[in-house]
Amino acid sequence: MPSAIQITLNGEPFAVDDDLRLVALIESLKLKRGRVAVEINREIVPKARWGSVTLASGDIVEIVNFVGGG
Repeated sequence: MPSAIQITLNGEPFAVDDDLRLVALIESLKLKRGRVAVEINREIVPKARWGSVTLASGDIVEIVNFVGGG
């Protein structure tokens, strides 16, 4: 059973499983992949790498969800 770790998600403390991949975080937040940009520790993570990036304790994750409108 995985243990929980702490990350910072959009400026707020957030607990995740210690083996959680970025793509699973995006899915758990119910965000659409095509409308999201992600930065971890001040580095943009390309969508092609989301499935291979595992979150680590202390990571600072910023997720921007683009919303259309006028």
